[in-house]
Amino acid sequence: MYEYIIGDIRWIKEDYIVIENNKIGYKVFTSVNSSMKLEMGMKDVMIYTYYNLRDDGVYLYGFLDEDEIEIFKMLITVSKIGPKVAIGILSALTPNQIKKSIFEKNITNLCKAPGVGKKTAERMILELKDKIEIDDYTDQTVEVVENISGHEEAIEGLMSLGYSRFEIEKALREIDTSDLGIEDVIRQTLNKISKK
Repeated sequence: MYEYIIGDIRWIKEDYIVIENNKIGYKVFTSVNSSMKLEMGMKDVMIYTYYNLRDDGVYLYGFLDEDEIEIFKMLITVSKIGPKVAIGILSALTPNQIKKSIFEKNITNLCKAPGVGKKTAERMILELKDKIEIDDYTDQTVEVVENISGHEEAIEGLMSLGYSRFEIEKALREIDTSDLGIEDVIRQTLNKISKK
């Protein structure tokens, strides 16, 4: 129904943004990957949207990149994966990482996304493998899953202290973690969060 919305970013919350268009504020649920690229007050931002009508209400899901919305639409075709789980997957992995994991049948990587267990990962591979082609990604475009593998322990530790994944990921993106151990990552991330 809605292909995209162009407007100004009014709020950025953990799992949604509010984008204003023609004096109407639209609540759009999005991934951490998309929200991290946004800032409050940004103007004329294009958000690709997916309209979802359910028994309990009407929901808009949206992403900054066409790749992300296409993967989102693919994910929700998998049995037992709804929009909320799909958003969680796209918050943990980029579209290229998801494609690569499905194509290479990498269950371990897919299971690192919240709400995805072994059976769900196997269903994703089974139901989506024919929709993913090797040409969909290249070695140059596949990012390293650094925050999912090397720093997941640090993220989980910080979440156990009551911080949200959103604020942890936001702080982590401002730190060069390439040569840091887990304890140093936690310490520097806490410093960044406390200064906000």
